[in-house]
Amino acid sequence: MGFFDSIFRKKIKPKDQPKVEKPTDLNPDERFVQGFIEKGGKFLYCETEQEVLGFLSNILEENAWESMSWLDQDLNRFTSTLGLENNEGAQVFFTGCEHLIVEDSSLLFSSNQLKEIKLTHYPENFIVLATTSQLLFTKDEGLTSIKYRFKKEIPTNISAIKDYMPHKKDPNFLNYGNMNSKNLYLLLLEDL
Repeated sequence: MGFFDSIFRKKIKPKDQPKVEKPTDLNPDERFVQGFIEKGGKFLYCETEQEVLGFLSNILEENAWESMSWLDQDLNRFTSTLGLENNEGAQVFFTGCEHLIVEDSSLLFSSNQLKEIKLTHYPENFIVLATTSQLLFTKDEGLTSIKYRFKKEIPTNISAIKDYMPHKKDPNFLNYGNMNSKNLYLLLLEDL
């Protein structure tokens, strides 16, 4: 027994906190959506691209957002139909994502969506278009999938948004300055 062992012989036990167990009978889609909503995300399920357009229009109207910015040119099929112009200084950013992660109800992004700009430099408001086939259980699976799909040129700037209440204060000092919290709308398009 060393010197420090004799001083710190008594083990410190974590405070007794009731464990909140989530139901395990939910399928992965339901688990993701439940966790996403519990964290403050706004979820909209779409069966068709027409529904995506309708929800997108309603979101902009509800929040009085007159413009958006986006980097992914594939999203032009939605924005041009709504008559929107890409405005860098907009209050809302419209994007896709790499994957939806079930284990912590987070969204995984890369330089394919964000370029080399950190999440903290984007507007507080995000609208994300994703498909049901992007749902994976863990971040490890998400990273493996990215590596597999982009073998020749693996994207950089891989980041996750896991909190959807940007004004909520996190008491954990280890997260200070490292919050990727966004006011996030998720338009989930069925593709399976």
